[in-house]
Amino acid sequence: MQRLSFPARISALALCGPALCCLALSGIATSTAAAQKTPIQITADLTDAPRKLYHAEVDIPVTAGEMTLTTPEWIPGNHRPTGPAEDITGVVFTVDGKKVEWRRDDVDLYQFHVKVPAGATTLHAHLDCIVLQRVTQKMAVLEWEKLLLYPAKTPVRDIPIQASLKVPAGWGVGTALQPEGAAAWPIPAAGSTTKFAVTNVEQLQDSPIIAGAYFHEFPLAPEIKPAHYLDVVSDDPEDSKMRPSVLAEAANLVREADAEYASHHYNVYHFLLTLSDIAGGEGLEHGQSSDNGVGEKGFADDAHQLPESDLLAHEFTHSWNGKYRRPVGLYQPDFATAQQGALLWVYEGMTQYLGNVLAARSGLKSQAQYRDLLALSAASLDYKTGREWRSTGDTAIAASILRGGNPAWANWKRGQDYYQEGELLWLDADTLIRKLTNDKKSLDDFEKIFLGKSGNTGPLIVTYNFDELATDLNQVVPYDWAKFLHDRIDRVNPRADLDGIERGGYKLVFKDKPSGSARMMAAAYARYGMGADYWYSLGLRVGGDGSIVDVRWNGPGDKAQLAPGYKILAVNGRTFSTESMLAAIHAAKGTTEPIKLLVQRETYVSEYTIDYHDGERYPVMERVDGTPDYLDEITKPRTVPEKAPEEKKADK
Repeated sequence: MQRLSFPARISALALCGPALCCLALSGIATSTAAAQKTPIQITADLTDAPRKLYHAEVDIPVTAGEMTLTTPEWIPGNHRPTGPAEDITGVVFTVDGKKVEWRRDDVDLYQFHVKVPAGATTLHAHLDCIVLQRVTQKMAVLEWEKLLLYPAKTPVRDIPIQASLKVPAGWGVGTALQPEGAAAWPIPAAGSTTKFAVTNVEQLQDSPIIAGAYFHEFPLAPEIKPAHYLDVVSDDPEDSKMRPSVLAEAANLVREADAEYASHHYNVYHFLLTLSDIAGGEGLEHGQSSDNGVGEKGFADDAHQLPESDLLAHEFTHSWNGKYRRPVGLYQPDFATAQQGALLWVYEGMTQYLGNVLAARSGLKSQAQYRDLLALSAASLDYKTGREWRSTGDTAIAASILRGGNPAWANWKRGQDYYQEGELLWLDADTLIRKLTNDKKSLDDFEKIFLGKSGNTGPLIVTYNFDELATDLNQVVPYDWAKFLHDRIDRVNPRADLDGIERGGYKLVFKDKPSGSARMMAAAYARYGMGADYWYSLGLRVGGDGSIVDVRWNGPGDKAQLAPGYKILAVNGRTFSTESMLAAIHAAKGTTEPIKLLVQRETYVSEYTIDYHDGERYPVMERVDGTPDYLDEITKPRTVPEKAPEEKKADK
């Protein structure tokens, strides 16, 4: 899943070396095993989407006797069991119009046991799903696990399935699924039923759909093959038209990824983008598409775009790193077996690094913004006190219990730090390779080896383990890469890995004013109720209403005995506001007078004092003169950037 988002398989092959397992999926028509089976037929009906209801009619080939059907539990990319079994309702099985009884499994609650009557060849299932997220009056996102039903204990890549789709009249449809008999997109919709080509359950689940009344599809970088599209739906008809600058930057992203990875493992690629304050907030990777959701004005101007600037690049990179190359423990033959997250610092961490780099190269953010945001991320990690007891590797292993947790004491507990910690690690590796080779090689060379082993293919999964990472890095430049990775991932490191920043020609420092990018980010967070940044001063994260979201362990706020969930009512005798809080920090600087707070704790009100006197502190990047400027070298475009029409006109 983004950011923080966080992004088809058919037949198994053998590949040289015990570290590799390859699952080649170039389309179900090429799979002998699949071709010998009659596909499941599923019709997804989204015409009730404005009422938060999806419906499905499913016809499953059967033979008489006991049969167990299931819905997905472990959804790829979610890194925890998020299958929507509790929202699937209205389940009715019939054969020739007559109801067939069913019983849920006592242990695996995703499974349905059905006794198929003699002579039956098709079992029909009707089911509904209550959908409370990613749907509005004007748009809907279909993640197929909400409606899927298929034989249990069978590899999902071996189950053929053919899908059809109904949407409200006039709605457009965006998906990487191939329409049956159609050679190209966009998909004809207008409220009719669209039938897609036969695929398999694994590929169908990996192919989400967006649909909406205000739909636009934009071809990107037509000279790059296979084809790439940006599909957009919005709640407001103007939002989905997209700024020319954003379209130019998205096209640049396609070109930059083509140059970086030098291979493709999809037959087509669709960036699926929803613009909605109701249905936004998503970033999930898929092999031939990505599901990206932001606020309705998320790309309306540069200020709104900055917090979202790496979203498209991050999820696009996952098509290579995460979908094509996948850690062996994160690939399972079904959606029932628990996934193992030990290598998420590669799956997500390297994607975090590459996504931000590609966003800068393509113009979705500037090089200065890249450095500013890297400073914010690095400082947050360096001041995360939970690193005193928990390794980065453990945040990956424990990903399924750390996702979606309460933010209280998050800095002491640690969360999904494998994203940002991985970003620093791979920056460290990149700059180290440049130093060891006198700037003749870089992590780009590693990516072409690691992410390009199979050349250009259709959808494909090739799993890897830790040893392969070290081996591939050694192909770029000999070094003890196994120790390099182990030291940074498996050891408890009280300080963040800042070597890549420093080797890249900069250092992380703190000043009394935030960077321009930090101010833009703060303004964006303010729209969601967050207050100013007191984390590196008072050690507090405080909402705009005074509610304490988190307290830095062993920081000034912690020493004052404050806790998450408390609410600041007043500061130095003045009603709480961002202005009164900052004024108190200014007044205490260089003095011995503490900052006095009036705080509500549940139904009690108490006075607290914070002994802090160093003023405001904000992380920024500072250039170190006389050192190689690797950071700017890393984020320079590798291709000729496309300019938006208004920029071309201005040049004239």
